[in-house]
Amino acid sequence: MYKFNPQRIQIGISACLLGEKVRFDGGHKNSTYCNKEIKQFFDYVPVCPEMAIGLGAPRKSIRLVRDGETVLVQSGDGSLDVTDKLNQYSESKVQELDFLGGYLLCAKSPTCGMERVTEYKIGTNNGSKSGIGVFARKLMERYPLLPVEEEGRLHDLVLRENFFTRVYAYHDWQLMKHEGLTKHKLVKFHSRYKYLLMAHSPTWYRDLGPIVAHIDDLEQSATRYFEGFMTALKINATRKNHTSTLQHIQGYFKKHLSKEQKNELSEAIMKYHEGLLPLLVPITLINHYLREFPTPYIEEQVYLHPHPEALKLRYAY
Repeated sequence: MYKFNPQRIQIGISACLLGEKVRFDGGHKNSTYCNKEIKQFFDYVPVCPEMAIGLGAPRKSIRLVRDGETVLVQSGDGSLDVTDKLNQYSESKVQELDFLGGYLLCAKSPTCGMERVTEYKIGTNNGSKSGIGVFARKLMERYPLLPVEEEGRLHDLVLRENFFTRVYAYHDWQLMKHEGLTKHKLVKFHSRYKYLLMAHSPTWYRDLGPIVAHIDDLEQSATRYFEGFMTALKINATRKNHTSTLQHIQGYFKKHLSKEQKNELSEAIMKYHEGLLPLLVPITLINHYLREFPTPYIEEQVYLHPHPEALKLRYAY
């Protein structure tokens, strides 16, 4: 039985993405990125709903079929209906997954597709890409703040960086809750994430501050805060917002840097703003100056290290 692991982030994943031969044709959808590039950073929890309800592999393919307001899961010829089995399994399984820090799904699957899954009108072969996989829907309904993404969308560097930023932040929150939530810890959490929030959403950055500044009921405040926090991080950080954030951080060095150093940092930020340098360049320079001129408040900012450098994610902007 899995449970929350403070030391390792656990990510749910469609079993076919790990090379398991669980697809209807007896094949898989092996993801090199998941299996080789990021596997060392996470513990995977593989799930295949179709195998779990006993369909086996190979098997008849199934699809989403819309009958008015009802979505059924049937084979193309209608001879196999697994709607109840899949709904019951999915409902039961997702209740066991509260320890996860994220989930990677297989696209287009009638069970695991996150979006744009083909739905057919009952009795026809007319389909529209308007569906959500049965298991994926149950997962996202039960854990609306959980970072969830389709593996194929990780080829988009912006979406990839956003997903893993959320995964590490979500785990950080889980860890704080696991150790015991206090008002002080909530305030410190917000303090460490201020500049990351600014880069993702200046509006949410402004709105979340008053929640931690006026905590009456701790649980209620924490719930409101975390809902806003994860909503903010789901918004892709922009070059404009990153530039503003970098300039705010730059202000903490104005009494320490020489004229040449100030110019060097300003130039790196502006070249990033113009698209001539990746975000990693001004971030690296700031970290260099922090070693020379320690500034505890800035050193604690998650913005400077939202995920392991080895994941190579800060080339997206």
